[in-house]
Amino acid sequence: MSQSPNSDSLAAYIDHTLLKPEATPAAILGLCNEAKEHNFKSVCVNSRFVALCASPLDQSGVLVCSVVGFPLGAMATAAKAAETRGAIADGAGEIDMVVPIGMVKAGDWEAVAADISAVYAACGSIPLKVIFETCLLEREEKLALCRICRDIGVAFVKTSTGFAGGGATLEDVRLMREAVGEAVGVKASGGVRDRATALAMIDAGATRLGTSSGVAIVSGSAGEGDY
Repeated sequence: MSQSPNSDSLAAYIDHTLLKPEATPAAILGLCNEAKEHNFKSVCVNSRFVALCASPLDQSGVLVCSVVGFPLGAMATAAKAAETRGAIADGAGEIDMVVPIGMVKAGDWEAVAADISAVYAACGSIPLKVIFETCLLEREEKLALCRICRDIGVAFVKTSTGFAGGGATLEDVRLMREAVGEAVGVKASGGVRDRATALAMIDAGATRLGTSSGVAIVSGSAGEGDY
C-alpha cells in the first residue's frame, strides 16, 4: 500500500484536469499555468487541446495527458487507436482511454481486451491508463477488467470519467489495487476535491489522482469543481 505523501510531494500525484465540453483555449492555458506553478504531474485534457498544451509545458516537467474515447468509451476501436496516435503526435505523454462499457456489461471480454490492446499498441512507449467507470460496474466486472489490464501490461487502471454520476470510492480503489498488484498503478478520479480525500485515496492504494481541484488540494482548501 502506498505511503501518504507530505505537503511537498502531494502535487506529484495530481493530473490537473479540465475536460468540460465548454472549456475554452484560454481556460486550458490557465490550467497549464497552474500545473507549472504547483508542479503537478500532468494536465489532463481532451485530445483537441494536446497541441495547445505541449508548447507552454515543454521543459516544465509537467506531462500532457490526453483522454481517448471520452467519456462514453463507445467509439470504434479503430477510432480510439487513431485518436491515440494523433494525441501522441501532438505531444501527449500519457493516454487515458475509456473501456467499451457496453461490452463489459455484455460480458464480451474478448472484445474488451481487443479494444484495450489496440490502444495499448497505438501508445507504443507512452503510458496507458484504462478508465473503468466503476459506478456502472459490478464487483466481478471490475475484477475481470483488472485482470485484463494487468495481463496486457497497461500502466494504470482508473476509476472514473466523472461524467457518469459517480466517482472514485475508497472501496473501489482498494479492490483495484488488490486485483492488479503492485506492478500497475491505480488512478482515483472523480470526486477528489480536498486534501483529506486525496490522502485517503492514496492510503487506499491510489498512485495517481485525477481532479479539477488540484490547486485547492495542495493549498488545503476544498475545490468546487464537479471532477
